[in-house]
Amino acid sequence: MPDTATGLRHVEHVMGTVFSFDIRDKPTPAIHDAVQGAVQLLHRVDAVFSTYRADSYISRLDRGEIRLGDCPPEVHEVLALCAQATRATDGWFSTTSGGILDPSGLVKGWATEAASLILHAAGAHNTCTNGGGDLQLRSRATISSPWRVGIAHPLRPGELATVITADRTMAIATSGTAERGAHILDPHTGTPATEFAALTVIGPTLTMTDAYATAAFARGTGGRDWLETLDGYEAFAVMPNGRTWQTSGFSQYGA
Repeated sequence: MPDTATGLRHVEHVMGTVFSFDIRDKPTPAIHDAVQGAVQLLHRVDAVFSTYRADSYISRLDRGEIRLGDCPPEVHEVLALCAQATRATDGWFSTTSGGILDPSGLVKGWATEAASLILHAAGAHNTCTNGGGDLQLRSRATISSPWRVGIAHPLRPGELATVITADRTMAIATSGTAERGAHILDPHTGTPATEFAALTVIGPTLTMTDAYATAAFARGTGGRDWLETLDGYEAFAVMPNGRTWQTSGFSQYGA
C-alpha cells in the first residue's frame, strides 16, 4: 500500500479481477483503516456472490439449498437493485444467465461503489475506485486538475478511443468484447450481443451506471435511443467496424 504525503494507492486481486484505490487526500490512520475495511468488503462480496464458488450464498440459493430469508442482508439489497435495473431497462438487464441465477452484472459496480463510500466516510474525498476497469470517481485528482480517464480502443490495442474528464463525483462503466469476447447475452434470446465493440456509460454512481451499460450493450440497435432518454447519463460507443457515436451530452466530458 504505497503512500506519500499527498496520497495513497492500493491494488487488490479479488472477484476474479483487479480492484485499485487511488486516494489523493493526505493519508491518515482513518484512511488506512478504511482501505482495509474496503478490501474486507470486497472479499466478503466475493464469498457471498461468486457463481464460481459452490459454497457462496448465491450458488446455494440458485440450487435451492437455502431460501432468500437465509441469506445475509446484502443479497436482499443486490437482488432488489437487480429487480430495479430490470424494470428500468425493460428487461434488457437480467439476473439469469443460461438459467442460472447470476447478479454479477450489477454486483461488481455495487461493490466498487460501496468500497468508495467506505473511503469517503473516512475522509478520503478525492478518490478513484477502480473495479476491473469500471470507476467510481469522487471530486478531483488535485485541487487544480480534474480526473482524466482514458478509454481503451477495443479494436486498436494500445490506443485510446476517447478521454473522459471528470471534476465531480461520477461513475464510468464500459462493456465490451475486447478482453472477454462476446460474453454479454441478449436476455430475450440467449445469444451473444454483437452490435457494439465497446460501450462506455457515464452516470452519477456506479451501481446503476454499470447495469445500464450492460443493458444498453445487450439491447444493441436500440441502445443509443434508450440511453438518450436517461436523465444524468451519457455514453460513447465503438462499433465493430470502428465507427463511433456519442449521446448528445457526452461532449461535456469526452475529448
